[in-house]
Amino acid sequence: MKKQFDHVTVEMNRYLTESKTALNLTRGRSAFSVSLTDSMSCAAPAGSDQLIIYGNVLLNLGGSFNVQKGVFTVPQSGVYCLTVTIHAKAPFGTNVASCARLQVNGKPVMALLSEKKGNDPQDSSSIVVTLKLKADDEVAVLLPKGCVICNEDQGQHYNTFTGFLLYVAS
Repeated sequence: MKKQFDHVTVEMNRYLTESKTALNLTRGRSAFSVSLTDSMSCAAPAGSDQLIIYGNVLLNLGGSFNVQKGVFTVPQSGVYCLTVTIHAKAPFGTNVASCARLQVNGKPVMALLSEKKGNDPQDSSSIVVTLKLKADDEVAVLLPKGCVICNEDQGQHYNTFTGFLLYVAS
């Protein structure tokens, strides 16, 4: 009986050590994935550029994405992978320009451009970028004046913003 008890104790300690290691590897991790709300049809800045407010949260691990502001605040310095996809579909007979800008601390980092005023009513564009960011940096997607984004069908997530920590860096 003691031999069996000792064996179980060794196994439990091994599982405990593995669990603690896994927890330490994920502690401080951050990931988010958001899309436009299901009820939103199209958005275009009225007079000036505006941040895109993504109201549908698919994932907000670490709680660093602010849904009200549309801003991801970097929780810890590191290398992050960020992706943005934009889409617009104009009513029949009209054309749209679907474009946006990824920005860090209010400064443009990368632009998403699709064909402006093309011959078809749909436009879309995607980017994937890896950036070294510092704690408290603010990352957002800007919708420039003259650009449009749309949900084509209710419940479809064509406009998304996703980011996650690849590894910690000082």
